[in-house]
Amino acid sequence: MLDVLTRAGCFIMIIVAGYVLRRVNFFKEGDFTVLSKITLKITLPAAFVSNFSGKQLDPSMLSFSLMALGAGILYMILGYTVNMRKEREDRAFGVLNLPGYNIGNFTLPFLQSFLGPAGVITASLFDAGNAFVCLGGAFGVASSIRGTGKFSIKRVLKALSRSVAFLTCITMMTLGMLGITLPGAVIQLADIVGGANAFIAMLMLGVGFKFSGEKSQIGMIVRLLAARYGVALVLATVFYHLPLDQEVRTALMVLAFSPISSSVPAFTEEMGGDAGLSAAVNSMSIICSMVFMISILMVML
Repeated sequence: MLDVLTRAGCFIMIIVAGYVLRRVNFFKEGDFTVLSKITLKITLPAAFVSNFSGKQLDPSMLSFSLMALGAGILYMILGYTVNMRKEREDRAFGVLNLPGYNIGNFTLPFLQSFLGPAGVITASLFDAGNAFVCLGGAFGVASSIRGTGKFSIKRVLKALSRSVAFLTCITMMTLGMLGITLPGAVIQLADIVGGANAFIAMLMLGVGFKFSGEKSQIGMIVRLLAARYGVALVLATVFYHLPLDQEVRTALMVLAFSPISSSVPAFTEEMGGDAGLSAAVNSMSIICSMVFMISILMVML
């Protein structure tokens, strides 16, 4: 348990360091965009290659991917609903910032430490469904709402087709189903580059963190986090009663309380939304998730 607390504390320290370094002008405001591009187009795809490499995936376990996809769609609908009476930009912000799980950077290390291979495989397959939402799907829907106010499947498919991280995730999942392993040199390179993803993603959150304390911002954060963890509680309860091994059920319960995907602030920036507020929501979700996830592990193990 000490390892879990230490790792979570390190993530928070990196976020704080990014924020402080921006405040002392080590980082400029525009550096957030640079860091977000590095995360979405380089380190996150490499992390997918590293996590999926060498893992034989059973097609019957794709149900975990469908669970994540269903949860993501539910969160998008909820993100729109809780901002129904707000401006179009707020509705788009909710659709983009409520769904998506930070699994590779945050939850996977937790599960790997406590549940071993069963936790890693469950998280990897869950993350495959999650990828449809947080690596392009939610961005496409939110962009449609912000631009025209209407849903456009064409815009969603366009966003997914341009997402390097999403395409990498789907490719690696397909290779895993087929039992194909990448060359050792490729995997070693992915291990090195992907290993930097957690640090850069957390640093990006700190650099982009902006919270004015205005009533509208506080209201947005409270609405999103209340909706997020209310649904997470329901999902975790459902997962607990599934006819699966205890390790798998525990993994799914922990996954339900994963923080919001670290790629969301980068997509918010790309959409032209309030990236600072997005980083604030994201950072606070890490603290909330840490409390819930540790509690689940203490009760279930």
